[in-house]
Amino acid sequence: MINLHVSDEISRLRAVVLGTASSNGPTPKVEETYDPKSAEHIKAGTYPKEADMIHEMEALHQVFKKYDVTVYRPEKISDYNQIFSRDIAFVIEDKLIIANILPDRDKEIDAIEYVWSQVEKNKRITLPEEAHIEGGDVMPWGEYIFVGTFRGEDYSDFITARTNMTAVKCLEELFPNKKVVSFNLRKSNTIAKDNALHLDCCFQPIGKGKCIIHKEGFLEEKEYEWLVNLFGKENCFHISKEEMYQMNSNIFSISPEVIISERNFTRLNAWLRSEGFTVEEVPYSEIAKQEGLLRCSTMPLIRD
Repeated sequence: MINLHVSDEISRLRAVVLGTASSNGPTPKVEETYDPKSAEHIKAGTYPKEADMIHEMEALHQVFKKYDVTVYRPEKISDYNQIFSRDIAFVIEDKLIIANILPDRDKEIDAIEYVWSQVEKNKRITLPEEAHIEGGDVMPWGEYIFVGTFRGEDYSDFITARTNMTAVKCLEELFPNKKVVSFNLRKSNTIAKDNALHLDCCFQPIGKGKCIIHKEGFLEEKEYEWLVNLFGKENCFHISKEEMYQMNSNIFSISPEVIISERNFTRLNAWLRSEGFTVEEVPYSEIAKQEGLLRCSTMPLIRD
């Protein structure tokens, strides 16, 4: 059995589901994409090649091996994108919540059936169909659960709006002892630099009481201010629109002191080191073209 335990974003990682880029399929057509950044790269002829993405994910896998983390990979589905394991489920405390994701992606959930089957049945939670949620929007943080959402009445017009308020209410009911705090995120179907696809695309808490944040990713300034006040202004590393676009907030903590980051994030990585973090740099810029990075392609099962 797998004894799930995740209470925050930074405690020492022991087991994780890492997506896979093998048999990723041909470059999709623009109309088949789920986010504006992928569409941008398809039009430009710069969409990532499978071999490059496999290489990047292997570099990440090697870091997990170095830190003695148990790694589960999805079973391979031919010609299918299975990189972003964070979207399909997430763990809070000892519960595994299967995400209600875009209907086209149901197969991804089946590909890690062998993992789910090792989790006690009563710890596997499936939300009602009307509750839309993806793991990139959900961050357990001690007494809090931070959730990215979109509260606009035009929610259904945005393929980039992945988590609704129905799902936020479900989390409140599932975890009555937690404070569930939702954040209204900026969405765009067509302009990647104006789109916070998930909460982890514009915010992430890290160790030592710090966080990475992009102000413009939040539609309501008071919600952004609430986070800045919670962490303290001096503990917030603010990223620019360009840095958000390159996915600087989508790094991944192995422990309170160790962070995996993309090797091109020079400003961020220098700051992290100046704050006393160990930074494990990996190449991940090709995967970033699909509007996802390190946090998106990892789904923690056990943290100390």
